Amino acid sequence: MSQGVRTRPEGSEQALSEAYDTALLDLDGVVYAGGEAIAHAVESLGTARTGGMHLAYVTNNALRTPDAVAAHLTELGIPAAGSDVVTSAQAVARLIAEQVPAGARVLVVGGEGLRVALRERGLEPVESADDDPAAVVQGYGGPELAWGRFAEACYAVARGVPWFASNTDLTIPGARGIAPGNGAAVEVVRIATGAEPQVAGKPLPPMHRETVLRTGARRPLVVGDRLDTDIEGAFNGDVDSLLVLTGVTDGARLLAARPEHRPTYVDADLRGLLTGQPDVTPAGDGFRCGGWTATAGAERLELEGEGQSLDGLRALCAAAWTAAGDGACALDAAKALARLGV
Repeated sequence: MSQGVRTRPEGSEQALSEAYDTALLDLDGVVYAGGEAIAHAVESLGTARTGGMHLAYVTNNALRTPDAVAAHLTELGIPAAGSDVVTSAQAVARLIAEQVPAGARVLVVGGEGLRVALRERGLEPVESADDDPAAVVQGYGGPELAWGRFAEACYAVARGVPWFASNTDLTIPGARGIAPGNGAAVEVVRIATGAEPQVAGKPLPPMHRETVLRTGARRPLVVGDRLDTDIEGAFNGDVDSLLVLTGVTDGARLLAARPEHRPTYVDADLRGLLTGQPDVTPAGDGFRCGGWTATAGAERLELEGEGQSLDGLRALCAAAWTAAGDGACALDAAKALARLGV
């Protein structure tokens, strides 16, 4: 992938599962939502795996251990082992271990996934700011995380203890809708202390490093639903990406994406792994994909033609991203998106 400014989604004659050796798959919003498999995920991943693609599950959610995530995937019909899962808890544990003495105590504000990852690095999880921690770490702890845990973090951080966060995703998708993520919890401590944490998760380099070390991927494809974590993480790691529209990103956000948030490919769901991707080509003053032609007018994006909605969205991406250059497209896309129903 070139680090130049992307102005349109790319095409691929090969199925993506053949063009890349490893899929680095986000979980929430891509494979499952609220614990239930997303439509077409189980079958698509099974077909990709049977065809020889290595599947690795890369998540910013630090709540569960890799073994627990693998067990959940297996229950859903997606066979997986703990070694197939890479979490932000593992990435932040490595980051902490590089900066504190071996065997140091770490105050944990989060779930079991953080505790297991810290022990894996020879560090001792503790519960109180009075336990003389060498570091504080925050990770998603689920909806039952007690308010007092944030107070413990604030007490330690205010004393000058180094502060780390597994990730800063503000939201997390669930069966009932979008809920607050670890980033919202991090903001509580940031506001109370005025401090800034070191962050390990996507889109930052520690998570990409952890993923490469654990998967050994040579031709990876990042698959995600979030522009600001999955796609930007792929950009920062200089690897290609597939955005699926089963999570938090809708058409309007995609068209307004800044260069670091523009995916290589766009598809509806994980069936996109099993197919090639259509070309988006210049057509007069606009761009054509399938039966659609998109152009950037003075105030809004225009769309003409008919065909598959995704082709229209890809054409609109090319028109919007080209018009925006190295910024974010501010043209009105509502009418064009309404024609596509996205």
